[in-house]
Amino acid sequence: MSKFWLLVKQLYTEKIKAKSFIVMLAIYVGVISIVMFWSDIKAAFFESEALEIAVINETDADIDALFQSNSDLAFTFPTEANNEVEMEVIDGDYAAAIFIKDEGNSLSAEIATYEPLTFNDQLSLSSTLQYAGKLYEVQQLDLSAEEADKILQSETVITMKNLDEASVGGKSEDEKAIGIVASMLVGSLIYGFLISFLSMITTDVASEKGSRVLEVLLASVKPSTHLIAKLTGTFLLAITQIAALILVLAVIFMTVDGGSKMDSLQPMIEELSYSYIGYAFAFLILTIILNLIIGALLGSLVSKVEEAGQAVMPMTIIGIIGFYVLIFGAQSPDTMLVKVFSYIPFTSGMVMPLRIGATDIGAFEPMLALGILVITSIIAFVISLSFYKRSVLTYSTGGMIQKIKTMLKVTT
Repeated sequence: MSKFWLLVKQLYTEKIKAKSFIVMLAIYVGVISIVMFWSDIKAAFFESEALEIAVINETDADIDALFQSNSDLAFTFPTEANNEVEMEVIDGDYAAAIFIKDEGNSLSAEIATYEPLTFNDQLSLSSTLQYAGKLYEVQQLDLSAEEADKILQSETVITMKNLDEASVGGKSEDEKAIGIVASMLVGSLIYGFLISFLSMITTDVASEKGSRVLEVLLASVKPSTHLIAKLTGTFLLAITQIAALILVLAVIFMTVDGGSKMDSLQPMIEELSYSYIGYAFAFLILTIILNLIIGALLGSLVSKVEEAGQAVMPMTIIGIIGFYVLIFGAQSPDTMLVKVFSYIPFTSGMVMPLRIGATDIGAFEPMLALGILVITSIIAFVISLSFYKRSVLTYSTGGMIQKIKTMLKVTT
């Protein structure tokens, strides 16, 4: 076995057996599982009985049909006097009492409580009252509650027609919504891998340099071989973690509740085009490669492992900015800010998949962003390789600028 693959195997074996690898995988699985199974988790841990709400009708209309009980609110229509109902609220028989009046053919509601309602309960009750008020006003047109509800629930069928035959077909609203959800998932994964593996390779190189292990290694291995082996081993570790994450999540979704979650995900997956999946995977891989290259360079510039956190801070800040642009772009994916950051190589991996999934762009823009990312990665690798040879055995004090100046004085 060559020295290169020996180094790759040693690094890969060491890292994949580390507790941090399992912990990070568990965190990713846990976060995604909580999001996907939140309704079940909420029902299991936060399940509560429906609030008993008394509705006192002081109008001439029959409003019973306007208030439909659900899992959160249970409506009853007592016939006692108002003060008696209020006493029942004080005694805890009802969580609240609603006194309904007619003011100018519109509903007016007064909510009486003894113990304040929680924010979610108050929001749910207010939403129900608003909808009941709309039904009431429509009902004044001599329509039944069912007919009024049908009018309010009706949806217009909307289709898109692009008159520019040379352009790409426009996406529907549902396709763009699914694209946003998928892009948030891809962007979150890229951000997580960026932070974890950038820090990992920087700390790893800095640790070897600080303990003078590199001086022994580089006596028999070229600096370029060591750098490429370090990049390859860490990259294979990232690919392993991605594959393990997909496998574990697939098993969870296919086995829990008889695979109901996988069945619910199937229509969303089918809405995503093969080109989107390909672009997302390409941006994920290339972004990881670029950040590993930068991380190895930063690790070689510092003199001890304690300085690694300070060295990766600028890249971490860039990653945070890109992630916040992604979150902002989920609300407005067509803005200029999103367009600009979709071409910046350090943030395009998080932002460009959003534009691909949630906007009507052709193939040129994603290919251009990919091209910029590839070229940047190649340039970064060439520069890092040159710097690595000079800096990996250079020990100097001072800030990063001073270290770079000292390293540039070294000849290879």
